[in-house]
Amino acid sequence: MKVIKRDGRAVDYDRDKIRIAITKANNDVSEDARVSNRQIDNIIRYIESLNKKRILVEDIQDIIEKKLMEIKKFDLAKAYIIYRYNRALVRKSNTTDESILSLIRNENKELSEENSNKNTSIASTQRDYIAGEVSRDLTRRVLLPEKISKAHDEGILHFHDADYFVQPIFNCCLINIGDMLDNGTVMNGKMIESPKSFQVACTVMTQIIAAVASNQYGGQSVDISHLGKYLRKSREKFRKKIMSTHEGKISKEQIDLLVEERLKEELAAGVQTIQYQINTLMTTNGQTPFVTLFLNLKKDDPYIKENAMIIEEILKQRLQGIKNEKGVYVTPAFPKLIYVLDEHNALKGGEYDYLTRLAVKCSAKRMYPDYISAKKMRENCEGNVFSPMGCRSFLAPWKDKDGNYKFEGRFNQGVVSINLPQIGILSHGDEKKFFEILEERLELCFEAIMCRHYALLGTTSDISPIHFQYGAIARLKKGEKIDPLLKDGYSSISLGYIGVYETTKLVKGVSHTDPIGEKFAIKLMNKLRETTDRWKKETGIGFALYGTPAESLCYRFARIDKEKFGIIKDVTDKGYYTNSYHVDVREKIDAFSKLKFESQFQKISSGGAISYVEIPNMRHNLKALEELVKFIYDNIQYAEFNTKSDYCHVCGFDGEIIINKDLEWECPNCGNKDKNKMNVTRRTCGYLGENFWNEGKTKEISVRELHL
Repeated sequence: MKVIKRDGRAVDYDRDKIRIAITKANNDVSEDARVSNRQIDNIIRYIESLNKKRILVEDIQDIIEKKLMEIKKFDLAKAYIIYRYNRALVRKSNTTDESILSLIRNENKELSEENSNKNTSIASTQRDYIAGEVSRDLTRRVLLPEKISKAHDEGILHFHDADYFVQPIFNCCLINIGDMLDNGTVMNGKMIESPKSFQVACTVMTQIIAAVASNQYGGQSVDISHLGKYLRKSREKFRKKIMSTHEGKISKEQIDLLVEERLKEELAAGVQTIQYQINTLMTTNGQTPFVTLFLNLKKDDPYIKENAMIIEEILKQRLQGIKNEKGVYVTPAFPKLIYVLDEHNALKGGEYDYLTRLAVKCSAKRMYPDYISAKKMRENCEGNVFSPMGCRSFLAPWKDKDGNYKFEGRFNQGVVSINLPQIGILSHGDEKKFFEILEERLELCFEAIMCRHYALLGTTSDISPIHFQYGAIARLKKGEKIDPLLKDGYSSISLGYIGVYETTKLVKGVSHTDPIGEKFAIKLMNKLRETTDRWKKETGIGFALYGTPAESLCYRFARIDKEKFGIIKDVTDKGYYTNSYHVDVREKIDAFSKLKFESQFQKISSGGAISYVEIPNMRHNLKALEELVKFIYDNIQYAEFNTKSDYCHVCGFDGEIIINKDLEWECPNCGNKDKNKMNVTRRTCGYLGENFWNEGKTKEISVRELHL
C-alpha cells in the first residue's frame, strides 16, 4: 500500500508510524483512558484490511479518530486530535526544504522531465522552480480549500499551474501585436515607437514576446499578418533611397530589381531575427518564450503579397533549421507555427498553393507547421478565423460594444481538468451512476476553477504593465483594476478533460469508435459542453471546454488510478490515458477516418481541440501529406502530423535510436540521452522501467527483450 503525503509524494505504508502516533497520544491521557496494544493492533489490522493500493495520510488519521470514538476512548481521541494538530503546525512551518534541496542537487527527476523547454541545471531555471515549489506548497496548504487540494492529490481533478498560483497572473493569450506596433509600447519604462522598417518591427516584436512571456505562465500567439505593412515600408524606403541616387542613370526595371534585392535581404534578416531571438532569449522563468506564429493569408488583406513573402521566408528558414552547439541544423522547439488553409491555398488550384506545398515539406522534416482549416473554423466560430493561444487553447467569439469581433488582446485565466476514466472505474459500467458521479465532480471542478477567477479579481494593471498598460492585452491606467477583462466573456477560463476513449470502454465496454461507444462519447462531450455553457450563463465568466490541456497529465491520472484500482485492461495497463477525445494509438484506423471521426468532437470542445495523425517516414511521403492537407481543409478545424521515425534534435540523426544497458534511450550518433531532445518511436507495448507489463503478466525483462 502506498501512502500519499500532504505534499503529493507516495511513500510505502509503515504500520509502526500508526503505532507510534497512538502511543504518543496514549502517554498524554490517564491510564484508564488509554488503549491496549491489542486495540492498537485491531486499528492497524482494520486499515490494512481495506486492501487499498493507495491511501491519503489524512484518511488514515480520520480512520484512527473514528475507531477511537467507536470504542469510547473520547479523551484519547481528543489527545490524538491535538497531537495531529501539533504535527500539522510543524509541517506548516516548513514543508519545502527537501523538494528545493533535491532540485538544487539536480536530483528531482519529476521536475527535470516536466518541461522539455526548461533545463533544471541552469541557475535561472532553478530560481523559477524554487519559487514554483514555494507557490505549490502555499497553494496546497493555504490558498486552496482543503477538499480541492485533496481532490487534486487523489487524481479526481488536476489544478493546473499551482507553481504560479501564488501570484495574480494568467495562463495564455493572443497578443494585440498590431496595436503595439502601430501605436507604440513601453518596455522597462522606455518608449518604443512604431517601427519604420520590417527588420526593426521584427526586433520589437521579439522583445514584446519576451516581455509578455516573463509576466504570464502559458503560451502566446502572434499573427504575423501585422508585419506586412512594415515590409512595404521597407520597400518604399529602399525605392526612395535608390531613386535619389540612380534615377535617370539606370532603367526603371533595374531600379525595381535593386529594390527587390534589398527587400529580400531585409526580409531574410528580419525573419532570422525572429527565429534566433526567440530561441536565444531567456525569459525571467528560465526558458525560451512559448510562442506561436500564426500564418494566415487573409483574402481582403491589403498587404497580402507582402505577407505571402513573409510566410514563405518563415517556412524556408524553419525547413533549414537552426544550428546547435555542434554546428548541426536541428529543429527548434519555438516558435511553433500554425498555417491556415483557405480557398486560395488549399491545394485546389489556388494562387498560394505553392506556400502550402512548402508548408507540407516543412512539416515532413521539422514537424511544424500545424494546420487550421479556415473553412471549418468559420463554420464552428461564427464566421471567424483566429489563432489559438499558444498552440491549443481557443477563445470563444466575443464582440465589443460596437458589435465588432475581437480576438487579439484576450487571454485565458487558467485551467482545471477532470479525470473522466476514474469516474468510469467507480461507475462499474452503470451509465446512470457514471453521470451521477460526473455531476458531483463537475461541481467540484467549478469550485476549483472559480478559485482561479477569484485569485485574479482586484488585481491592478501594475502587476504587468506590458499586458495591461502598454497594449499586449489592454491600455489601462496605472492602478486601474483588470476586473472588467475577467467578466462578460472577454477572457476565457477552462475545464479540461482526459480519457474519453478509456471512459467509453469502462462504461460501454467498447471504444468510442464503435457506434454504441460513439453515441455515449457524444453524450458525454455534450454534457461537459452544456455544463460549461451553464456556468458561463450563470456567472458571466467565459467558461470553455478545453481538450488536450497537458500530455503529462495523461500519465499522472493513469498512474494514480493504477495505484488505486490496480491493472484494468485497456485502461490503466497502458501507463497513460488517451488525451481528450483522441482515438487510442493502438486502434487500427487510417489517418483520414481518424481525422473525420475526431472532427465532430472539436466543434463541441470549443475552448481548445487538436487532432493528430502519425505518418511513417514523412519526408518520403510528401504526396500523401498533401492529400491529408486537402482533407483537413474540408473536414477538420485543427490538425497536426506526427512521425513514427526516431529523430535526435541534438545532432539531427534520424535512424533508429537505441536503448542502452541502463535502459535509457541513446542516440547512436552523438550519445544524447535526454529524451526531451529526441523523438522515439514506441517499440514496446508497455511500461519502460523495472518491470514490463506484457499480456496480463508482470515479469522482469532484459534489455534485449525491451529493445524488441
